Amino acid sequence: MMDILQKIFAFVVTLGVLITFHELGHYVVARLAGVKVLRFSIGFGRVVWSRRFGADGTEWAVSAVPLGGYVKMVDEREGDVAPGDLDRAFNRQSVGKRSAIVAAGPLANLLLAVLLLAGTYVAGVPAQRALLATPPAGTAAAAAYLAQGDVVTAVDGSPVRSWQDLRWRLLRASGDDSVLLTIEQPNGVHVERRLSLAAVGPDDWEGNFMSVLGFKLDLGPPLIRDLLPGKPAEAAGLRSGDAIVAIDGVPTRSPADVAAATNAHPGEPVRFTIRRDGRQFDVSLTPEPTEQNGKRVGLAGMRLAIDAATAAELSLTVRYGPLEAVAQAATRTWELSVFTVRMLGRIVTGGASLKNISGPLTMADYAGQSAQAGLLTFVGYLALISISLGVLNLLPVPLLDGGHLLYYLVEIFKGSPVSDRALEVGQRIGMAVLAMLMALALFNDLSRLL
Repeated sequence: MMDILQKIFAFVVTLGVLITFHELGHYVVARLAGVKVLRFSIGFGRVVWSRRFGADGTEWAVSAVPLGGYVKMVDEREGDVAPGDLDRAFNRQSVGKRSAIVAAGPLANLLLAVLLLAGTYVAGVPAQRALLATPPAGTAAAAAYLAQGDVVTAVDGSPVRSWQDLRWRLLRASGDDSVLLTIEQPNGVHVERRLSLAAVGPDDWEGNFMSVLGFKLDLGPPLIRDLLPGKPAEAAGLRSGDAIVAIDGVPTRSPADVAAATNAHPGEPVRFTIRRDGRQFDVSLTPEPTEQNGKRVGLAGMRLAIDAATAAELSLTVRYGPLEAVAQAATRTWELSVFTVRMLGRIVTGGASLKNISGPLTMADYAGQSAQAGLLTFVGYLALISISLGVLNLLPVPLLDGGHLLYYLVEIFKGSPVSDRALEVGQRIGMAVLAMLMALALFNDLSRLL
């Protein structure tokens, strides 16, 4: 129950921050343009709380439906306007001013993302070195002759400072045939390797595509933290503190390697190579067969850990000075914006799965998880969602800010505003598109949960 409440609270905070900043963008530019603002509302529908402030008596309100907000300006199309306010009506402003007011909301979200990311870069983001373990045979990483101890330092010329950087650079390349990796080998020599991305399907990019490509962090031989009573690991004589060096002769360099090997052999004996008190020996262990998600897998019955010294050696903190942090944050915001547009394009053309479209339930779940992971993780999540909100609102879909900007672009070339009939048709199309997207997002949310 506490976990659900925490996720709801994190979701409310996320929505509150992003919506407020978005609407403040519209509000500030409207005021700068000389337009009178009647109401600034967080949420839609019935007003549940409001106060009036400022020389114009602007009403600041919180409304019943929290999935959005709006800034209501003086506008002759929406009602009678007092003679003294005609010059301050939105519809009487130049097309340039109207465009600036409309674009200010999405741009405010992108600016917020830059500020949030810059803050995390100044504080220092915990990360891990992109130190690779031996890739599984048959994977793209193995075909590119990557080996244990290699460190990836760049992808297609873009610097890689961490494992997280590597994952992002590869994700950005989704849809490409291959990428060029710059590798620092254990002997300090730098070489280049061409990595094929052909094995990664549209659905794989949504999941653990790093495993599909054969990338694994070299965490060293995992240690047994504790054993479950009566389970195969205890019966085989394994002890807490044992290091699992290999399984069936294949080196293990992470807890995931052990899980994969035992899961793959339910009810079949496997050979564990164990290091204990400086000596190495083999132990036969038969994973207990069980059903998980409709599949028969094997479980050894133990919990694993990473050697503290190895974890410390892998750990690093990515930190920048204030000015460089802003520059890096602006670059990352631009990259994420372009990536979002590319992904939307690939979804439309069938090059990416519709499962990539998420709704409020998934957003609430991720908000809660990021909040539980710590303040920096939550701030990074806020930045990511702020970028998505900014980009989506700039799409040329009627009812969205981008749809209004499209109307203004037509007005510039046409020399007069778009007709009321065109606006009405556009609204209907926009409502249909948004309704379909919301239905698909909710379906994907429920599919993930159920």
